[in-house]
Amino acid sequence: MVKDGLTIVDEYLIPALDVVGRKYERGEIFLPQLIQSAETVKSAFIVIKENMNLEEEKQVSKGKIILATVKGDIHDIGKNIVKIILENYGFDIIDLGKDVPIANIVETAKKENIKLVGLSALMTTTVKSMEDTIKSLRENKVKCKIFVGGAVLNQEYADMIKADYYAKDAQEAVKIAQNLFKDINE
Repeated sequence: MVKDGLTIVDEYLIPALDVVGRKYERGEIFLPQLIQSAETVKSAFIVIKENMNLEEEKQVSKGKIILATVKGDIHDIGKNIVKIILENYGFDIIDLGKDVPIANIVETAKKENIKLVGLSALMTTTVKSMEDTIKSLRENKVKCKIFVGGAVLNQEYADMIKADYYAKDAQEAVKIAQNLFKDINE
C-alpha cells in the first residue's frame, strides 16, 4: 500500500520520535542515539518534502508564521517537521532556529507584524522558557496568537502557560494556522 508523505510523517515518523524522546528523558537511551534518530528522521523528511513539493505547486502565501525552539532547547526536529508541513500548505515560515532568546522572538514578531507564533520544546527543563516567552510576547503587546508543541507538552500544560493553542502534531499545527488565517482574511 502506497502512503502519502503526510501519512508517513504523522503515523510513523512522529510516533517514532516520540518514543525516542521518552526513552531519552527516562535515561534508557543517550544523546548519541537521540541525535542518530533525529538525523535519520531528518533524512526521511528531506525525501518526503521533495516528493510533497512535486505533488503541489507553490501557491500564494496563506499567512506568515514564526517558528522557534525556545531558549535552552537544542532539539529542533519537531519544529522542522511542522515547518515542512506548514510550508507545503502554503504558509510562509520565519524559522528562528533552536535555542532562541526570548528577545529575538518578540523583536521579530513585532517587526514582521506576525499573527501566529509557534513555540517548540522537547525537554521538561525548557518549558519554563516557553512560558517566559509567552509572557514576554503579551507584556510587549505583540498582537499574535501562540501555539505550542513538543514531546513534553499536553493541552493542560499549554493552558497553564497561557498558550492560545496546543498542537499535538504537525497536522494540528496546520489546522490552527488555517483556522486563524481564515478568520483574519475574512
